[in-house]
Amino acid sequence: MAQVLEFKLPDLGEGLTEAEIVRWLVEVGDVVTVDQPVVEVETAKAMVEVPCPYGGVVTARFGAEGTELPVGAPLLTVAVGEPAEDRPAAGANASASRTESSRTEGSRTEGSGNVLVGYGTSEAPARRRRVRPQQPAPSAAPGANGRPRPAGATPTAAPGGSTTPGGSTTPGGSTTPGGSAADGRAPARGTVDGPVPVISPLVRRLARQNGLDLRELTGSGPDGLILRADVEYALHAAAQGRTDPTAAAPQRRPAQAPAAGATARTTRVPLKGIRGAVADKLSRSRAEIPDATCWVDADATELMRTRAAMNAAGGPKISVLALLARICTAALARFPELNSSVDTEAREVVQYADVHLGFAAQTDRGLVVPVVRDAHARDAESLTAEFARLTEAARAGTLTPADLTGGTFTLNNYGVFGVDGSTPIINHPEAAMLGVGRIVPKPWVHEGDLAVRQVVQLSLTFDHRVCDGGTAGGFLRYVGDCVEQPAVLLRTL
Repeated sequence: MAQVLEFKLPDLGEGLTEAEIVRWLVEVGDVVTVDQPVVEVETAKAMVEVPCPYGGVVTARFGAEGTELPVGAPLLTVAVGEPAEDRPAAGANASASRTESSRTEGSRTEGSGNVLVGYGTSEAPARRRRVRPQQPAPSAAPGANGRPRPAGATPTAAPGGSTTPGGSTTPGGSTTPGGSAADGRAPARGTVDGPVPVISPLVRRLARQNGLDLRELTGSGPDGLILRADVEYALHAAAQGRTDPTAAAPQRRPAQAPAAGATARTTRVPLKGIRGAVADKLSRSRAEIPDATCWVDADATELMRTRAAMNAAGGPKISVLALLARICTAALARFPELNSSVDTEAREVVQYADVHLGFAAQTDRGLVVPVVRDAHARDAESLTAEFARLTEAARAGTLTPADLTGGTFTLNNYGVFGVDGSTPIINHPEAAMLGVGRIVPKPWVHEGDLAVRQVVQLSLTFDHRVCDGGTAGGFLRYVGDCVEQPAVLLRTL
């Protein structure tokens, strides 16, 4: 007799409490092995693949792509120890299924204990997971199966006529997804089976409260994603007495100017994932840290000439960011007050001997701050290589939580956006951030004569609790001196 085991969204570490489903890597009916990645999720820290600790046949998936689930919510169910008569009886697929099943029979009921690729335990947990017996098909009402269902979860039907949560059985014995969590009704005739692509559980709740069947709508978002505006427009159309509210969906009506007095349409973007984490951290920084900013213009002509000479000498190319990072670590050695954080409970300033340098990196998924470990012990060549590695990982969405935490000071090169200056917000709980604008030709008085020089604006935002303006000004002035005369760095090498 097959056992149906439920795999829940594991604890992702670093205080993370939820994750958004980005992409399913398996379908219902697929055979999975122990520790095979089954879903790609996005947390507030990074995008990661979640491996399943069981081996068997996937019988149900919970949550459509784009759904945000809390830690501990069901992800999928796996049939473990399925009897031979329930497997494919003939052909290459049957043989492969039997081979896959026999290979994992000894370990799949216990599970591997791994929670993320590259994280978690390497052995199975000592306790056996409690096996949940397979339940009969519940009704579409939430909670009918005896346990809470995550908001927006849309279980998928299992093959072979079995019924999964939220499904309904067809006369032919197969199971199709039943009424969605949004409306609690069976899909309308002629609509497409499968999860309804909805941008958030709030949209589902709005539709459910107003008795609107989401399966009758065609979303105006990417790939048919149903937005809040689509639901609101359909409800407005129904209120006006139209018999078919979907006929007035936004993507079907011709463009026209809004009527006088009509309410302007708006788009609401949920603050979740990386965007939500950035919002929380910046809000906390502004609320807790009494910050101040000072800035200075510096002649970077000699710095750029020094970099050109270093690259002309052969070997790996040195980046400007690496040279600025090397200047930062030298300055922090002179002014350690800025390589610190404030322990508010103990009312103490905690100074760090090592410099773990964060740097702001803009990606398609938002702003992230990877951390270069032990930046004070690296030369310009090593810093260049590490910046390149972390930047590529950030753009690919493969940064680990360890790559994004533990920074003690941040370097923000906003000059890449073509701007000269900024007053950056401190990356909580750090005590300071150095901002660097673009390096551009400007008129400059050099050795008593007016000349065109490569000028950059440097700005330092600092926590006024850890030091006063004299320390912050001394740090910034030393950084400016090193930019104008790179030979000053030789004193600390």
